[in-house]
Amino acid sequence: MDAFKTGSDMIFVLLGAIMVLAMHAGFAFLELGTVRKKNQVNALVKILTDFSVSTIAYFFIGYGIAYGIHFMSGADVLAQKSGYDLVKFFFLLTFAAAIPAIVSGGIAERAKFNPQLMATFALVGFVYPFFEGIAWNGNLGVQDWLLSAFGAKFHDFAGSVVVHAMGGWIALPAVLLLGARRGRYRHDGNISAHPPSSIPFLSLGAWILTVGWFGFNVMSAQSVATASGLVAVNSLMALVGGTLAALVVGKNDPGFIHNGPLAGLVAVCAGSDVMHPVGALATGAIAGAVFVWMFTVTQNKWKIDDVLGVWPLHGLCGAWGGIAAGIFGSQALGGVGGVSFMAQLIGTLLGISVALIGGAVVYGLLKLSIGIRLEPEQEFEGADLSIHKISATAERETSW
Repeated sequence: MDAFKTGSDMIFVLLGAIMVLAMHAGFAFLELGTVRKKNQVNALVKILTDFSVSTIAYFFIGYGIAYGIHFMSGADVLAQKSGYDLVKFFFLLTFAAAIPAIVSGGIAERAKFNPQLMATFALVGFVYPFFEGIAWNGNLGVQDWLLSAFGAKFHDFAGSVVVHAMGGWIALPAVLLLGARRGRYRHDGNISAHPPSSIPFLSLGAWILTVGWFGFNVMSAQSVATASGLVAVNSLMALVGGTLAALVVGKNDPGFIHNGPLAGLVAVCAGSDVMHPVGALATGAIAGAVFVWMFTVTQNKWKIDDVLGVWPLHGLCGAWGGIAAGIFGSQALGGVGGVSFMAQLIGTLLGISVALIGGAVVYGLLKLSIGIRLEPEQEFEGADLSIHKISATAERETSW
């Protein structure tokens, strides 16, 4: 029976890892559909290459920083417990690799390729696992202090803060250091519209992410015995709330509508195991409204050219999710309890701080040393031809 349980847990976590791996296709197509046609190939290549670099960084460095576990022993040792420890690494790797996938959407259309791969290695190898270890492995005693001070540890079941807020707040300094796309904000004060190149591809990306998210959330239990249908239904209610709020606040805009479920799911990750479904619905609805409002403010008022709106979507909605777990997870609002508002607030602010400092240092050093932005001519020509020497669609048919 022990062997059966271990094998079942291994398959359970493996399926979760595969579903979250599939979400990276969602990141790719969401970006592909949002950027202009001359940058579509670059969007696809970045996500796949970033995932590969993330795997190397996390396997050899990041996982050890977060959990103190290394894989330099013999394969016979690694195969014990049906290889569960390796599969757990694979699952958590797919979370870690979401960091550069999130950043990619913010810096799209004008970032150099190789410096971004270097940034990916540094972020996944050092910055992300530093906070991951604090939140999910009790490193540095922060969780113990929160427990003694506020009666509960910082609770982030599936990564509203650890993954999404970290990714969004890392992206913010990268976007600011890069500057806006050329011609986006004109000297006369007007804004040049850069509409999505393909709403169908944008929609496909959103749907892939939405479906994969049930592996992201439900499989965060990491064992069959602790898996809960409450997490699944709360995820469902949050994506519905986010979609409907984005529909209303975004005034039927398809870009907002398809990002609405993502905003809701980002926000519900932290408290999906402790909220009542009605609380999850409210959490998702608030997140959907926050995304639409803040995307508009950052683009039009503050003139921050965050192409996919990753700071509002992941950074702000992720931070809201961390705090919402302390509100709607309380028994007074129908939740399971065992959470503290102050612990959630402090944990969320700590995650934001690590992300901001880490993102600023990594991208700041790269900008000073080798540069992170394409040359004006390359940006005008597009990242596809400048970097990859091929466009997404041939301009003309060949003669043969």
